[in-house]
Amino acid sequence: MIDRREFLGTTVALASGAASAASCRPETPRPVPPTPAEQPVTDFELDEVTVRELQAGMEEGRYTALRLAELYLERIVAIDEDGAGRPGLHSIIEVNPEALDIADALDRERKENGPRGPLHGIPVLLKDNIGTSDRMTTTAGSLALEGSIPEKDSFVAERLRAAGAVLLAKTNLSEWANFRSTHSSSGWSARGGQCGNPYVLDRNPCGSSSGSGAATSANLGAVSIGTETDGSIVCPSNANGLVGLKPTVGLVSRAGVIPVAHSQDTAGPMTRTVEDAAILLTALTGADPRDPATAASEERRESDYTRFLDPKGLEGKRVGVARHLFGFHPGVDRLMEDAIAEIGRLGAEIVDRVKLPEGEEMGEAELEVLLYEFRADLNLYLAELGEKARVKTLADIIAFNEANREREMPYFEQELFVRAEAKGPLTEKAYRDALFKNHRLSREEGIDRALREHRLSAILAPTGGPAWTTDLINGDHFSGGSSTIAAVAGYPNITVPAGDVQGLPVGISFFAGAWSEPTLIAIAYAFEQATKHRRKPSFLASL
Repeated sequence: MIDRREFLGTTVALASGAASAASCRPETPRPVPPTPAEQPVTDFELDEVTVRELQAGMEEGRYTALRLAELYLERIVAIDEDGAGRPGLHSIIEVNPEALDIADALDRERKENGPRGPLHGIPVLLKDNIGTSDRMTTTAGSLALEGSIPEKDSFVAERLRAAGAVLLAKTNLSEWANFRSTHSSSGWSARGGQCGNPYVLDRNPCGSSSGSGAATSANLGAVSIGTETDGSIVCPSNANGLVGLKPTVGLVSRAGVIPVAHSQDTAGPMTRTVEDAAILLTALTGADPRDPATAASEERRESDYTRFLDPKGLEGKRVGVARHLFGFHPGVDRLMEDAIAEIGRLGAEIVDRVKLPEGEEMGEAELEVLLYEFRADLNLYLAELGEKARVKTLADIIAFNEANREREMPYFEQELFVRAEAKGPLTEKAYRDALFKNHRLSREEGIDRALREHRLSAILAPTGGPAWTTDLINGDHFSGGSSTIAAVAGYPNITVPAGDVQGLPVGISFFAGAWSEPTLIAIAYAFEQATKHRRKPSFLASL
C-alpha cells in the first residue's frame, strides 16, 4: 500500500478535486466509444460488497473507513481513467481531495464513540448536480459552471455527512441532466466526456444519472445518489444492472441540487441491492425548510426503510401488469413474462392488462411544464449562487455555450434551452393548464384510479430495453420504457434487475401512489431475493 499522503496527492492530481476542477476533464471532447480494456479487468476485493458487509468488515477490524476509501479510489484510477489496459469508463467527473482525511476522522470517531449508523465510513458517490460546499465543484457537467462551489451543502450532502458517509467523488452525467438538446447522447458532458456502460463499453449507460449508474455497477463506490425528472434514476439503473429508487417528490429535499423542474425533480438511491437502497433512503429523508415540498413528508416518511425488507413481501399483494407498456423488444417481453410468473409463485395475485394513460398523452404537456419550470428554477438556483457564478441566468448559459461551441456543442445543440428561455413566468395560463393536465392524467385518471379500481398494491412494467450503442452524431435511440407516468405524477418508482438480453441487463419497475415506498421496497426485495439477477459487469469492448 502506498503512503497515504502520497496517495492523496495522486488522487487530487488525477481528479483535480479542488476549485481548479478536474484535470481528468479533457480540453477537447472525449471520443466514443471509450477506450476498451486491452486486458481483462481483474477481480476487486470489494466487488459486489454491500453496505452491511462493509460495516461488518469495519466492526471486525478487517477494514477501516480509510482503507475502504483508498481501495475505491485505486479502483477508480484502474477502471475509470484512460490509459493502457484500462476500460476508460469516464463515470467519475472528480474525486474528493478530502476523502481520505474525512475517512480517517470517521475511523477515530468509531473508536471513541462507535458508529453513527449503517453509513458510517461508507464511500458514497454523488451526481455532479448535487451541491457540496467543499473542495469539489458542482457543475451539472457544464463548463459554464466550472469552478462553482455552493456556499452551503445540498440537503442530500448534509444528510449523508450527518450519517457518517464519506463523500468520495462526483459522477459524470448527461450534461444539464439531459435537458439541453432534443438529440443528445446520454452520459456526455463537456466536463466529463462520454460515459460508457461497464457491461459493454460501446453501449450507452442511459441518463441522466449515467455516471452514478456506471460507477456503482462497476464497483467504484459502495452506493450512489442520482436525480430524476423523468427516467434519470431508473433508466441508468436498468442499463447498468442496478436497483434504482425514485422517491415520491418531496420525500427527499431538492435544496442545493441543480434543477430541471420542481414538479418532478427528486434525488434517490442507485445501488446494487434493495437493502442498500433502503439504507440510503433512510439517511436521505427529512423535512427541510429550504424545500417546502418536504413538509408533507414529515408525517409520511419512515424512520427506517430497512424494516420493510421482507423476503415474503409479495405474499398477499395484488400486482397489476401495465401490458400496454410492453412490446418494444421481444427479449424484454420474455423476461417480463418470466418475472410475472415468478411474482405469482411468490404469493402475489397478478392482475393483468391494467390500463394507464399512454405517455404520448402526457408528452406535450409534460414538455411544456418542464420548459417553463426549467427557466424559472434554474434562474433561481443561479441567483442563489451569488457573485461566484460566472453565469447568472439561463440566457447567460445559452450565450456561453455559443461562445464556447467547440467544447460545449461539438455534437448536439441547445434547442431545449432556447425554447425554455422563450417561456414566461409560472403564472401563465399555458403552464398552469399543462401542469393540471399532467396531474389529472398521471394521478386521478392514471395511477390512483388503477390502484383503486383493481385494489392493487403496485403496478409493474419493464423499466426499459437493453442498452443501445452510443452515437454522438444521431443521439440516443431508446427502444422503450415506463418511467413517465410515475415521474409526471411525482410518485415513487423502483427498478430491480430482471435478467439480461444478450448480456445486457434489463430491469423491472414497480410503482404505486404517493408515499408507497415501504410497499415497493417489500415487493422489490422479495423479487430480488428470489431471483438474484444482478451480476457484475464484464467490461466487454463491444458485442
